Amino acid sequence: MTISGIGFSGRSQNSGIVFIKLKDWDLRKRKDLSAKAIAGRAMGALSGIRNAMVFTFPPPAVPELGMAKGFDFQLLDRGGLGHQMLMNGQYQLLGMVAKDSRVASVRPNSMMDVPQYRIDVDWEKAGALGIPISSIHRTISASFGSAYANDFMQGGRIKRVYIQADAPYRMLPNDLEKLYVRNMQGKMVPFSSFATGRWTSGAPQLTRFNGFPSINIWGEPAPGKSSGEAMKTMEEAVEKLPKGFGFDWTGLSYQERMSSTQAPLLYAFSIFVIFLCLAALYESWTIPISVLLVLPLGVIGGIIASSMRGLANDVYFQIGLLTTLGLTTKNAILIVQFAKTGVEKEWD
Repeated sequence: MTISGIGFSGRSQNSGIVFIKLKDWDLRKRKDLSAKAIAGRAMGALSGIRNAMVFTFPPPAVPELGMAKGFDFQLLDRGGLGHQMLMNGQYQLLGMVAKDSRVASVRPNSMMDVPQYRIDVDWEKAGALGIPISSIHRTISASFGSAYANDFMQGGRIKRVYIQADAPYRMLPNDLEKLYVRNMQGKMVPFSSFATGRWTSGAPQLTRFNGFPSINIWGEPAPGKSSGEAMKTMEEAVEKLPKGFGFDWTGLSYQERMSSTQAPLLYAFSIFVIFLCLAALYESWTIPISVLLVLPLGVIGGIIASSMRGLANDVYFQIGLLTTLGLTTKNAILIVQFAKTGVEKEWD
């Protein structure tokens, strides 16, 4: 399914989206037919188009949390640097991360600056000619856009009337000079007598995040790297930008950052629960402490085994480490129980 004129970054004439539906998983058992592999080959083929920027990516792992796989990054203008400095910071940031091997497919999810025609109104002349601001705005809006005028009856049905300049008279910037604006005395004043026009460039859409001007950037971790490493890469790159720039995370990346900060608390709470359960089981405070002394050994073993295999410190590793703590505690309980039984027999 293809949609023209609409993209994830907004609406524009040069944007579009294509949704590709793959065949059933049973028909794509080879690794080169997975969604990630197909997206990678399509990205390589479409990147050769010189007149367009085309990005191919799978959907996010969790629906409704973002639009694409990978991280969701917000570059913020916290120092009031202005739009041009924000765009320059975006280009500098993309240039730095493009050389980093920990991230891939980093692209802006925003609309680039486009040519714009700016109208400069001399408000002193307009005031001297008795032209209110509202009349100037209504004239431009109705001529080059459209404006609702009235309703009329036809065949028993009510139809709306919209006014607009004819197509040949609203195609070029010079057509502004043909407009006339009604002043407060009811006379028609030529538009060129109090306004001029010039070409410039600017953003078709100004976005903000938490009240700050922002630019949304998407990206993915490189093969063999975790999303945490990719997010750390973006944070390190922002620190190299001039003062006044900041960052924030949104979507799935925000949830990941929040959950990562809760990991130490989760481990501490798990150890505390284990201690309480052992204290209730043995009706003692010293035996649970002896059981918990083996936990560092399990943690060190899990980290060494994961590092030797080159596995990343992701959410799966954290869950596995938590499971390792439980297995280590189980083995320690058996050893302590055996020792406790032997000591009790000697006392008997």
